Amino acid sequence: MAAITPLRGEGRTVGRITGLWGELLSEFFGTFVLLAFGDGVVAMAVAALPGSGRAATPTTIFNAAGDWLLITWGWCMAVAMAVWIAGGVSGAHINPAVTLAFAVRRKFAWSKVLPYWGAQVLGAFTGAALVLCVYGSAINAFNGASHTPRGGGQALPSFSIFATFPAAYFHGSSVGPLIDQIVGTAFLLIFVAALIDLRNTAVGSNLAPLGIGLAVAAIGMSYGANAGYAINPARDFGPRVLAWFAGWGHLAFPGSYSSAGAAFSDYFWIPIVGPLIGGVIGIVLYDLFIGDVLHARLKLDENVTGPIEESGVPATAASAPEAVPEARRPAESAGSAVSTDEQSPKG
Repeated sequence: MAAITPLRGEGRTVGRITGLWGELLSEFFGTFVLLAFGDGVVAMAVAALPGSGRAATPTTIFNAAGDWLLITWGWCMAVAMAVWIAGGVSGAHINPAVTLAFAVRRKFAWSKVLPYWGAQVLGAFTGAALVLCVYGSAINAFNGASHTPRGGGQALPSFSIFATFPAAYFHGSSVGPLIDQIVGTAFLLIFVAALIDLRNTAVGSNLAPLGIGLAVAAIGMSYGANAGYAINPARDFGPRVLAWFAGWGHLAFPGSYSSAGAAFSDYFWIPIVGPLIGGVIGIVLYDLFIGDVLHARLKLDENVTGPIEESGVPATAASAPEAVPEARRPAESAGSAVSTDEQSPKG
């Protein structure tokens, strides 16, 4: 590829973006893309398809499982594209739960955790703002047709474009939705850890982002109806702040709703706390059941004592591939490794 001239030129600014600042730009932009397409597909299902005459009525949504599949596959592609975009710079955490989990078990610098979280929330807010800008007319038309103005406290369907809420069968309890968020995010981190672990059957040919997207789709299809499968504090909190500013009021903060068929209150904290707990549980479970076994096998095969590098190949691999122990060679089915460093997560 021909050399690309940096927009910032070749001066001192380029040097400043090679470190943490560049990683934060990447996390912001990756999370922006995630929400632009994730919230975008929900806006399509909830407001745009009915409002454009492509549904039975202007207020017909979730009339069949097809609408839910549209949303789960849309979020799958949103995650994959976001990770492909940001992965080479910051590892594309695009999720505070991933950042925390990798600080706990993958030696991600604790000093970067809060800056990453800030960039992710701001990116999510901005991505949701783009969706509101693009789909504002459709959302207003839907609210008008269903007689649920934003500020009336009953505009739950259009609010769901931006943030999550619990199913009516929880009867307002926080326990079920909290468990749901812990379980869903634990699975997310288990899948992410497996997909990027070169000691395991890691995805090759730069397809890890697609694998992570499919992991999110699987969680949405299996657990999504319980509480909207936020499984990402930034994905919920950033758009929730936007919804509050845009007039959805107490539906956004503190996250309260009451009608004849459903009610919940003070819900906003559950999609934040649940994923943070679940992410740590997930990475610990992966290491307990899988990571430690892979580590032990490497030590046995390489006949070493004490700590060893748990990912990648020895530094001599480039000059003498035959010197690489068989245990560290990629499986034939895995193809070329995307990265040789598990400590830089692509999820």
